[in-house]
Amino acid sequence: MIRFGPQAFDLSGRLAVVTGARRGIGLAIAEALAAAGADIVAVSAHLEPTGSEVESRVTALGRECLTLSADFADRAAVADLAARLAGLDRPVDILVNNAGTIARAPAERHSDADWDHVIAVDLSSQFTLTREVGRRMLERGQGKIVFTASLLSFQGGINVPGYAAAKSGIAGLTRALANEWAGRGVNVNAIVPGYVETDNTRALREDPARHAAILDRIPAGRWGRPEDFGGVAVFLASAASDYVHGALIPVDGGWLGR
Repeated sequence: MIRFGPQAFDLSGRLAVVTGARRGIGLAIAEALAAAGADIVAVSAHLEPTGSEVESRVTALGRECLTLSADFADRAAVADLAARLAGLDRPVDILVNNAGTIARAPAERHSDADWDHVIAVDLSSQFTLTREVGRRMLERGQGKIVFTASLLSFQGGINVPGYAAAKSGIAGLTRALANEWAGRGVNVNAIVPGYVETDNTRALREDPARHAAILDRIPAGRWGRPEDFGGVAVFLASAASDYVHGALIPVDGGWLGR
C-alpha cells in the first residue's frame, strides 16, 4: 500500500476524462493530470477534433489525448458521450466533471430558458455522466470522481440564482454519491473554486466596483488562476486521497475563511 512519497500522486497508466477542458480550469486540470502521468479524454461543447490547446499541452507531456465534443445541455448528447466512453479500449479511471455555464440576471428577470439551461449543464448532465461512468467504476471496484463545485455551493451569490441552485446541488450530489460509493472503492469529492480569472467571471472583473469589492475580501490578495487547481485535482485523482470521500475542498485564496 502506498502511504506517502511522490509515488502516491503518480497517475501513470490511468485514463482521465475531463469535461469543460477547452479552456480555463478544465484545461489546467487536464494538463496537471497529464503531467502526473495520466492519459486524457478532453471533452467540451466546442472542442476542436484536432489541434486544440488541450491536445497540444497534453501531448507535449508525452501523454495521449482524445478530444470529444458534447453539448451538456442535451441529455441525448450526454448519453452518447457516456456510450462512447464505455466503448473505449480501456476503462475510465478518473472523471473530472468540470463543464459548466452561467447566466447573470436579477432573480425577478431570470428567465425559465436561462434557468433550464444552467441546471441542465451544471447539474443534470453531471449526474447523468457520473451515473454511467460510475457504474463501470463500481463494477471494477475502483475509480476517482471529482466535481467542480463553487463558492455558491455555500453562498447565494448575486444575480445568478440558477447557477447558485445548480452548484448547491453539486455539493449535495457529491456527498450523496460518496455515501453510496465510498465502501465500494469509488471516491467522490469536489473542488470548490473561488473567484478565478476565467471567461465566466469576465463581467465581474470588468465591473470596477464589483472587482474591487471581491478582491478586498480575498485574504490572498489576488483572484485565482486556472493553474491554481492542478495540485488539488491530482491529489483527488490519486492514491494519496484514497480515504477522502464526500469532501468539498475550497481553492479560494481564503475567501470562505474570512
